[in-house]
Amino acid sequence: MKVGVVSFVGRPNVGKSTLLNSLMNLHLAITSRVASTTRNVIQGIYEDEEAQIVFVDTPGIHKPTHKLGSLLNKKAYQNGLDGVDLILFLIDASQGMGKGDLFILNKLKESKVPVFLVLNKIDRMKKEELLRIIDQAKDAFPFQEIIPISALKKDNTDTLLKVIKKTLPEGEKIFEGDELTNVSVRFIMAEFVREKLMERLHDEVPHSVTCSVEAFEEEENLVHIRVLIVVDRENLKKIIIGKQGQMLKEVGRAARKEMESFLGKKVFLETYVKTIEHWRDEEKYFLELGLQDDE
Repeated sequence: MKVGVVSFVGRPNVGKSTLLNSLMNLHLAITSRVASTTRNVIQGIYEDEEAQIVFVDTPGIHKPTHKLGSLLNKKAYQNGLDGVDLILFLIDASQGMGKGDLFILNKLKESKVPVFLVLNKIDRMKKEELLRIIDQAKDAFPFQEIIPISALKKDNTDTLLKVIKKTLPEGEKIFEGDELTNVSVRFIMAEFVREKLMERLHDEVPHSVTCSVEAFEEEENLVHIRVLIVVDRENLKKIIIGKQGQMLKEVGRAARKEMESFLGKKVFLETYVKTIEHWRDEEKYFLELGLQDDE
């Protein structure tokens, strides 16, 4: 059996989380057009008769402008380059290969494992443009494979999976049983709420917003879930709640649909918003994000 750890590395918003969801055929990682939506390192455990592959979705690597950005980069470097068998370097092919991509490639030169270039979002571009990007990429780095895909439309993702299996070594399973991910169901439920916030409020919602499941009570055909949304200032709380609570209700309805699809049960969802000072101090707030600096 082919076994290995495969990490997704790239700038924010190139489609790493979408690709993870596509390959797993499951909504594990939230997606948004807001940059650096992924904060925690999320593992998807793919298994079939031929292989067991641990996919690692890392936060997008970017030039940090605040503490959260620095912590995101630290996580991405640690988990994207260390202890893996294969690196998938994703770029948004429709945007070409820019300075940010070349910056990451310089880091990847330190790696001793194979690197695939995955050209994502090819559904947004013409074939001539794609061929130009491929030629540019060949000059920039000695990729073992260059594979164009559309993660959103699952175009050519089967080919990507086949080439990954071909590259990974033979080995014993890393995980036993029917595990699909390293993150808890409670974490995924909280992330669904954060995803719907990002979708609706875009640039109005900063990265400091986090969501935490305060209660998760499962019955035979119904799950009661209470999610707390934590923000860093009072005016943002008002934006999320919206006029007469309409925004919060809309976010809750959309998140509940995702939860029901994931859990296969009806969900009764409660959402409410608090500011940091009415919840916990800043240090514990970052710890809740899973991004507390160890140093």
